Amino acid sequence: MSSTASVHALVQSDPARAESAAWASFTAPGSTSDFHASWLGILCAQLAQAKGALLLLRDERDDSPGGSFVAAAVWPDPSRPMQYLGPTATRALQERRGVVLGADGSQPPAREQPVHIGYPIEVEGELQGAVVVHLNPAPEAELQRDLRLLHWGTAWLIDQFRQRRHQHERQHLQRLTTITNAMATATQGDGLVPSAVATVNALATELGCERVSLGLDNEGDARVLAVSHTATFDPKSQLLRLIAEAMDEALDLDTTLVYPPPDGDELGAIAHRELARETRLAAICTVPLIDQGQPFGVLCFERHAPFDEATAQTCQALGLALGPVLALKQDNERGLWQRVTEPVRHAGTVLFGTGHPGAKMAALGALAVVLALGVVQAEHRVAARTVVEGAVQRAAVAPFAGYVLESRVRAGDTVREGQVLARLDDRDLRLEQARWSAELQQLQGKQRQAMAAQDRTSMLLAGAQIEQAQAQLALVNNRLERASLKAPFDGVVVSGDLSQLLGTPVEVGKVLFEIAPLDAYRVILEVDERDIDHLRVGQGGELALSGLPGQTLPFAVKQITPVTTAAEGRNHFRVEAEVQAATDRLRPGMEGVGKVQVGERRLIWLWTHRFTDWLRLTLWNWLP
Repeated sequence: MSSTASVHALVQSDPARAESAAWASFTAPGSTSDFHASWLGILCAQLAQAKGALLLLRDERDDSPGGSFVAAAVWPDPSRPMQYLGPTATRALQERRGVVLGADGSQPPAREQPVHIGYPIEVEGELQGAVVVHLNPAPEAELQRDLRLLHWGTAWLIDQFRQRRHQHERQHLQRLTTITNAMATATQGDGLVPSAVATVNALATELGCERVSLGLDNEGDARVLAVSHTATFDPKSQLLRLIAEAMDEALDLDTTLVYPPPDGDELGAIAHRELARETRLAAICTVPLIDQGQPFGVLCFERHAPFDEATAQTCQALGLALGPVLALKQDNERGLWQRVTEPVRHAGTVLFGTGHPGAKMAALGALAVVLALGVVQAEHRVAARTVVEGAVQRAAVAPFAGYVLESRVRAGDTVREGQVLARLDDRDLRLEQARWSAELQQLQGKQRQAMAAQDRTSMLLAGAQIEQAQAQLALVNNRLERASLKAPFDGVVVSGDLSQLLGTPVEVGKVLFEIAPLDAYRVILEVDERDIDHLRVGQGGELALSGLPGQTLPFAVKQITPVTTAAEGRNHFRVEAEVQAATDRLRPGMEGVGKVQVGERRLIWLWTHRFTDWLRLTLWNWLP
């Protein structure tokens, strides 16, 4: 009978002896469960009204973020169902504080009602569990005392959790130290074999092993490369043959093998069993050396003491850490010819050897694709950035120096012929018009007086002055008419917005608006200089605009200009084209992508001509 069962049996017969047995188990626990059971028994012995208790702890097998909790100890009888204490435990875990509930879940509990006290166990901000105690009815002062005892008692569990965490951290640090030392030893050697010998000697001493062996994968079979504390060895000996067979098992299964296996199933460790029987060593641990996700070698550890889980994890971590180091040393010892021929030989083995049906099918598919690319032809289309412009553009300029009085349109508005676009301030012109009108009337009066007096000289002078005044008045009237800027034809305003410039001065000839017609457009393509040789006047194409993503417009190349512009590090030629089927939704200034159809080419040429052109130019540049 275990110590925990003995304590529970004594609780019913002799409480005093039960408490003594609990203290004995608490001071020298045989296992973690014995410690929890004895702690719960001692705690309940201090609570005079305790009738039952439940200790819930986090399930270490559950790695989910929230985790789950399982019963770690029950008092007084471990077989007694304690589900009725679950709501109190849940409440304590959720609120992270001590709770006192009645047996029916009421809070505060009634005076003559049994009480459930729950208290969470929290270590450094992380919940580890909760303890719940069922008490008989008691005064409030006694309940407060019991709650304080419960709080005091959880300190023992918190201390145990901290000790376990410290132990795990110490084991982790020791594992890192072992791995670091092994990697340092492996990197110090001048070649693969010296590094392997030094590494297995260091590992044998570090892990207390009788023998550590290192082998490499030789086309599916393990070849022993180094054995600890052994300068030379015969690969054909019985011992080395058994070690190689154990390594083969780890390579074939691509996993860590421990003998004796923890689950007792020796089906996958037959060679390990033979090796243990031959060497009379109790424990063997074999781990693959991993490089780039693939096993290329094996480490075999042999010793008398069994491999616990922590040591097995250390051995597995050594395989992951030493793999890239040893693989790099192996690769550095290969000659140039081996580096070149090995990938070719491996590819030939995969394609023409046995097995690998997937690779063979993939190679046949790739060959069929290459043949199809060399035979099938498709339309070659030259793509270029495209801008839509009006066939013509008329500018509305300031007819004279003045001030902006009114703006009626802005860029993007559609206008009709004769529609007023904007007006300039004409008050000064009207004053000048009135002045010249009055001046003209005065001169006409003088002319009439000269005619009555038959003064020929005065008549001629007055006539000349009248013509001058009429010319000035006509000029003023003309300016008054042009003070209202009007659209020259039906179209759309491409640029110009004076709504924010009212009252500001403008100079003579300043462009205020640009207008393009709605029924005539041209397409400007910016063709890369690498593709300009393929274009000819009259070739057709299609245009897709950002403003009309679901519609393509046909066009024809009209002119290839010798004008280039630099953009994004490349030269682009300006090519003009004409839209053949314009839509009323088309507007000047729209941008998109145009593709010109320049003929049919083989698919392999379409996908590789850019690279071949670059390669040809680069070789010509470098060759003498």
